[in-house]
Amino acid sequence: MSDIAGFAKDELRQLAFLAEMVADTQDVEIAAYAELALGTIEAGGKLLFCGNGGSAADAQHLAAEYVVRLVRKRPAIPAVALTTDTSVLTACANDLGYDQVFARQVEALGRPGDLLVLHSTSGESENLVQAARVASQSGLSTVALLARGGGRLRSMVDIAIDLPTGRISRAQEIHLAIGHIVCDQVEKFFMEKHE
Repeated sequence: MSDIAGFAKDELRQLAFLAEMVADTQDVEIAAYAELALGTIEAGGKLLFCGNGGSAADAQHLAAEYVVRLVRKRPAIPAVALTTDTSVLTACANDLGYDQVFARQVEALGRPGDLLVLHSTSGESENLVQAARVASQSGLSTVALLARGGGRLRSMVDIAIDLPTGRISRAQEIHLAIGHIVCDQVEKFFMEKHE
């Protein structure tokens, strides 16, 4: 049992160290993401989230925080996870290819002034690259939460938050924390505006 306790301490300390590094190096980008999300909602736009695997779960988690609530009781904020409609995902993957599963939804649901948030630990997933391309062509703003150098997505988006880690689990943990920080600020502003 003491080996597990020691392992847990080490893992949590590594997470805390990475969080501190991100706080020191990515604070400007995180603030820019929050301001862009705020501006999107204030102008009547919506937030679209996507990612693969664990990042898909993060996308769904964060969309739910906006629609339902993070901390405060308030009116719903428009947000959609492009990872959750199994009929759309499977039909698109079958008929058009898996590379198009998010791009097709951005084409259908995205409007100029909306914000697409891409969660990726590699920045290389073709379905995310295609979604970013369609979003840019359609007048959406784009943010990518990345790691490991950011891959192709880094240069394709308006704001790239690229974490200095090669560990997928660590990147996803910090991506979710960043998403909560941004949601908290949007929610706070939204509440103050509607008081």
